[in-house]
Amino acid sequence: MPLFVLDKELTFPPVHLAEPDGLLAMGGDLSSERLLLAYRSGIFPWYEGDTILWWCPHPRFVLYPEELKISKSIKPLLNKNEFEFTTNKAFAQVIHHCKKTKRPGQDGTWITDEVEKAYCKLHELGYAHSAEVWKEGKLIGGLYGIKLGKVFFGESMFSTMSNASRFAFIKYVLQLKSEGIELIDCQVYTEYLESLGARMISGAEFDTLLKKLIP
Repeated sequence: MPLFVLDKELTFPPVHLAEPDGLLAMGGDLSSERLLLAYRSGIFPWYEGDTILWWCPHPRFVLYPEELKISKSIKPLLNKNEFEFTTNKAFAQVIHHCKKTKRPGQDGTWITDEVEKAYCKLHELGYAHSAEVWKEGKLIGGLYGIKLGKVFFGESMFSTMSNASRFAFIKYVLQLKSEGIELIDCQVYTEYLESLGARMISGAEFDTLLKKLIP
């Protein structure tokens, strides 16, 4: 199947034409308009070198907030409120930490300077959101993503202290649920998110949900 190359026109190819690994297109830009169109379509960017690659994995790894799993080992941490939890208090710091975090099996990060700038712009526009975890006034964990309609598209998380990212994720999922979010896109499989309740659904089901949950 050919790889689509995007130009200045604000369009994407049909998502069912993505490669088996989810790769759909390359090129284009990271304008707010293109990014929002991408997410509405179930597409997200990852960089490879200097090239923007656009992905739409199928099947899709998602979490329904009501299926969140809270382990017995983490419940005492939640109940004690050992950490402070906030939202949208330090978006720029969170994405920068995510950018700098070294991850096993990855040579670098897809969060380039351009990505960092583009998502900070989406935050200013009210689409990108962050959740933060603090310990004695220091930022020790967090995550960020895009919120559209009743869907939250998770992008990246970080932690500098044990259980900080898990604390952030659980607290934020509970908050998103209270705000009426019905679906959290986790993009691709990780054992870590599976332990928190995420599971695979078909690409067709994911597409149907997006059309239903995003006005």
